[in-house]
Amino acid sequence: MYKWPQDVKTLSVDVGGSGVKGTILNSLGEMIADRVRIPTPYPCPPEKLIEIIVDLASQLPQADRSSIGFPGLVRNGVVLHVPSLSRSIKDGPMEPLYISMWFQFDLQTELGKRLNIPVKVANDADVQGSAVIEGKGLEFVMTLGTGVGAALFQDGVLMPHLELGHAPFRNNEEFEEQIGNAARERIGVERWKKRVIKAVKAYDQFLFYDRCYVGGGNSKHLKEVDLGSKVTRVSNKAGLLGGIRLWELDK
Repeated sequence: MYKWPQDVKTLSVDVGGSGVKGTILNSLGEMIADRVRIPTPYPCPPEKLIEIIVDLASQLPQADRSSIGFPGLVRNGVVLHVPSLSRSIKDGPMEPLYISMWFQFDLQTELGKRLNIPVKVANDADVQGSAVIEGKGLEFVMTLGTGVGAALFQDGVLMPHLELGHAPFRNNEEFEEQIGNAARERIGVERWKKRVIKAVKAYDQFLFYDRCYVGGGNSKHLKEVDLGSKVTRVSNKAGLLGGIRLWELDK
C-alpha cells in the first residue's frame, strides 16, 4: 500500500463513448483544475485510448495517482468487454476485431507504465456511484450515455460488477438497445424518456433497490421527468469526482 502525501493529487478520467474527460482532484475530492475533454475517436483500440489519456494528462498538473472510469466490464484493471469502444463508427455494430483487441487487455498496468504513476481502472458506473451513494441499503446506479451502465452498492460497499445494461428488457431487446444513445437518436427524446421511466421501474422489479441514481451524459434530458420517489438524477461530473473513492476503498 502506498503512503500518499497529505495533499495527494489524483488524475481522474471518465472515458465515454463521445468524449474522454479528465481533471485533477485534491485529497478531499475537489476539482483543482479545469476539466479537459478530448473527443472519443472511432475506431478506438486500446493503444489509441492510452494515447488520448496520456495527451489529456499532459494538459493538467502533475498527479500522484490516477483513477479511470471505463465504459465496460473490468476486473482488477483488466478489460473483458467494452461494447461502446468495440466499433469502427460511433453507435455502429460491434465488430469482432475490436472485441478481440479489448478482451483481457490489462489497461490498468499499461496506463501505469505510460503515466508513470499508480493507476486504478474501474467500470464508469462503479466510479460514478462511489461519488453519489448515501451508504445505506441497496443502492443502484444507472448511467445513460452511449450505452447503459449499472452499479450496485450494499451499505456503501461496491458489489461485484454486473453488466445489467445487457439484461433483457422489452420487445426481445436489452436495456442498452432500448435506451442507449442510438435508440434515443432513432426514436426521439420524448419516446426515449418514456422508455427510461419503464426501465427504472423494470430494474426495481428484480433488484428491489432502496435508492436509484440516474446519471451519465444523457441524463440531462431527464431534468423535468418524474422518475419516482426512490430515484435521484445526479450530475455527470460524478463520473470524475468518484475517482477519489477508488483509492479510499484501499484504506
